[in-house]
Amino acid sequence: MQQKTHQISVSTQGRKLYDITPEVVAWAGNSGLRTGLITLYIQHTSASLLINENYDHEVLVDMDAFFNRLIPDGDPLFIHTVEGPDDMPAHVRTALTQTHLSIPLLEGKAALGQWQGIFLYEHRHVPSKRRVIFHLIGE
Repeated sequence: MQQKTHQISVSTQGRKLYDITPEVVAWAGNSGLRTGLITLYIQHTSASLLINENYDHEVLVDMDAFFNRLIPDGDPLFIHTVEGPDDMPAHVRTALTQTHLSIPLLEGKAALGQWQGIFLYEHRHVPSKRRVIFHLIGE
């Protein structure tokens, strides 16, 4: 059994979904391993990771519209507003999504479905630099 690690930094330009599939697929393919498990972990509490459709961009627009309706910025319910009206909603969005993903490595490739992509979902409006750690265990 071998382990490999890698880290990427993603510069976001505000709230939206950022496709990191190419980075993950390339790293896994160049790992030299044939079978295993890829774990992705984001080191933040106001951004998350998702696997979702990467064929039709409207899916991403609809996802963001749904979360905007579900968790509106500036909701008077929230008292934690230290960094602005999107601060606490960003934390709630992260709690409802994921900070880590697991993806099988099969025949040297990330075993994503035909229409699946891996996305960093930035929940804040301000530009940020987000770190995602990749870990692969396998042979």
